[in-house]
Amino acid sequence: MTLARRIIPCLDTDGERVVKGVNFTRLRDAGDPAELAARYNAEGADELVVLDIAASRDRRPTFVETIRRTAAELSIPLTAGGGIRNLADACAVIDAGADKVTVNTAAVLRPQILAELAGEFGSQAVVLAIDAKSTGSDWQVMTRGGRDATGLNALDWAQRAVQLGAGEILLTSVDRDGTQSGFDVPLTAAISRAVHVPVIASGGAKLPAHFAEIFDQGLADAALAASIFHDGVQSLRGLKQYLSERGIPVRWPC
Repeated sequence: MTLARRIIPCLDTDGERVVKGVNFTRLRDAGDPAELAARYNAEGADELVVLDIAASRDRRPTFVETIRRTAAELSIPLTAGGGIRNLADACAVIDAGADKVTVNTAAVLRPQILAELAGEFGSQAVVLAIDAKSTGSDWQVMTRGGRDATGLNALDWAQRAVQLGAGEILLTSVDRDGTQSGFDVPLTAAISRAVHVPVIASGGAKLPAHFAEIFDQGLADAALAASIFHDGVQSLRGLKQYLSERGIPVRWPC
């Protein structure tokens, strides 16, 4: 069975606008989320992720209206999260139009939330976001936008989360985020080998070769990027053509 590799644009939001930075800092405005969603939907994105990256840090609810406006523009799956602390928060996100919910900080603080979400929506709708930072010999889980160290080993945490009910891992390299120096291949490969659920690689993409590398060597099921799509550095169609020519299966829009 051949599984197409997914290309997923990400909309990091800070309130009503899409923002982008480097290593989770120095944020700049990148546009309106609904407008960008419509653009990526038309260009052939496989899925879309919307994250309120300041929600946990600022202790405010997920920006549900942004999710609702974004979902209205899509015919592809939408994953949404940021500041989801309980089942009620997740229900609000699903009711606003998301197909999947993603949690990070809340799951670290109370892992049982993963089981609760899986019990309500099914594991296929539960995405654990892991922001991992290199310690030299391993990787540590970070929370609150990559600011707080948890002391958790990223591989151990990924395995435990899957046992609790996470059906997918959104893996971001804090070291590579926004640098456009390429995905963290060793990190992604290690997590992919440690769990039996799909892994989405994130952090550091720029060149089409970076995507080919993370699929071939990093074992990723999907690859996520933000600024290269927002800024027009890379087109979705051109990227998929590049991957297809190298024998990497991709989905083309009907």
